[in-house]
Amino acid sequence: MIIRKATKTDSPSIARYLLLAMEEIVFEFIGENNPEKALTFMHFLVTAENNQYSYQNCWVVEEDGSVVAAVTVYDGGQLEELRAPVAQYVREEYKQPFNPEHETQSGEFYIDSFGVDPGQQGKGIGSAMLQFLIDEYVHKNGQILGLLVDKENPGAKKLYLKLGFRVVGEKTLVGKQMEHLQVIGK
Repeated sequence: MIIRKATKTDSPSIARYLLLAMEEIVFEFIGENNPEKALTFMHFLVTAENNQYSYQNCWVVEEDGSVVAAVTVYDGGQLEELRAPVAQYVREEYKQPFNPEHETQSGEFYIDSFGVDPGQQGKGIGSAMLQFLIDEYVHKNGQILGLLVDKENPGAKKLYLKLGFRVVGEKTLVGKQMEHLQVIGK
């Protein structure tokens, strides 16, 4: 297993895996429950540069030459700057309002979206990726690493707590109640 920064050529896989994590949110963004249009939406943004879903902000897991997982991570202080192209795309292409709550803030590197190929789930890939991110951002660079977990997903929360994340608050994102978790270095 290789964990590396994503390249633009990884975009089709990244779009599929990120959509696994945020399909309901993308449906809200595009104004309809259409998986094909949702994938088109994600692929456009992953391929584009300088937005919160861009391949530039992604790490991927490669197994036997194929990308099997992807995660977006960016400086929370840049959320508004990175979100602006997403808002513009939603408003222009989908004619939808775009006003989601701020899911992160300055002072943390934020794990926005994270997905593993369904055929590869249960093999520890997600845990390995998260541990890599904790090592990279928290231990090596002294950063705070944060994420949101849906209150209706106790399995994911259990994994995050096991890896050292701690609940630091609650947030609402596109109408969903979420818990804000962080890992803070010593």
